[in-house]
Amino acid sequence: MRRIALGAVMAAALAACTQDPGFVGVGGVREATAAEVAACHYVSDIRMSPGVYGVLADQGVKYARNTIMADARDAGANTVVFDPVTPGADVYELHAVAYRC
Repeated sequence: MRRIALGAVMAAALAACTQDPGFVGVGGVREATAAEVAACHYVSDIRMSPGVYGVLADQGVKYARNTIMADARDAGANTVVFDPVTPGADVYELHAVAYRC
């Protein structure tokens, strides 16, 4: 009986993780350049630090970008402009501006 309960708890935890927009991405929000949002309405500035570094740095940046896009959607935006990141450089914080276009 204990094994079944443990299995049910683990399955519920795994299901909760797969719904996290940081892992699965966000629909309804697109990434754009600053020039593409000139006629759009500003919604918010959003910042986030990746939670992992080193060998998992790319996954941490991807998770942070997806989370920022989810936060932008929740704030009423449908477009996000990320600050440029130098390829190969360590990323300690991501910044984006959310717009409604």
